[in-house]
Amino acid sequence: MCRWAAYIGAPSFLSDLVTAPEHSLIVQSRQAEECKTTLNADGFGLAWYDQRPEPGLYRDTGPAWSDPNLRSLAEQLRAKIFLAHVRAATGSATSRNNCHPFTSGAWSFMHNGQVGGFDRLRKRADMLIPDALYGDRRGATDSEALFLIALGAGLRDAPALGLARAAALLEAEAQRIGARPALRMTAALSDGRSLYAVRYASDNRAPSLYYRRTKGGAGWQVTSEPLEASGHWTEVPPSTFCTFTANDVALQPFQLPKSTQAQVFEP
Repeated sequence: MCRWAAYIGAPSFLSDLVTAPEHSLIVQSRQAEECKTTLNADGFGLAWYDQRPEPGLYRDTGPAWSDPNLRSLAEQLRAKIFLAHVRAATGSATSRNNCHPFTSGAWSFMHNGQVGGFDRLRKRADMLIPDALYGDRRGATDSEALFLIALGAGLRDAPALGLARAAALLEAEAQRIGARPALRMTAALSDGRSLYAVRYASDNRAPSLYYRRTKGGAGWQVTSEPLEASGHWTEVPPSTFCTFTANDVALQPFQLPKSTQAQVFEP
């Protein structure tokens, strides 16, 4: 499993997520508290939005805690939206292309969880990615496949629906081969205007997800685990999709469409 943190609001320094808090993302990379593994040392990555529509992207394969460049960037990089991720690999290799976040055009995406039995489903999952998007398939993870399938399923116009359609396809295929759990995910994604987050699992063990308003009300922090013991953190209920703007948050049920499941991998 992995840990991640995201932000949307008035321009803020990356250090407010990654290095400064008492339970920052760097601390979570070594001492995660709400995760199956305490270590998340198989790479890290950042995506951010400021003056241009496409996100900036920085990823590397080493542990986040040992990269001096990351600490330097965190102290200097300031933007209105951040996605930051530390990885614990669940089957695919430790490589830069397998590090989150993943990007396509203006969109960025990061994920904590797994598609059950993905090592047996990878070819079939790749066949669901539209040809126009397959050039963005750089790595071999289930997370990147989920993202690109969702883009092809309407994510740009309806983020919750596009992601639900993609999740339904992969969950149904995992269930077909008897994989347990079929799907677990908390994910964050952005188009540079809004920040979206989802918490879902096909069983009753959805990965953790929290959010809070920042001090002074300048924005929102959305995280796998609270960054500090102080402050009011709201736990996102399972099967929930969240939409954050600089000033507001809206929660809605996240349900997988049964009609999509019936069409899995039709020729």
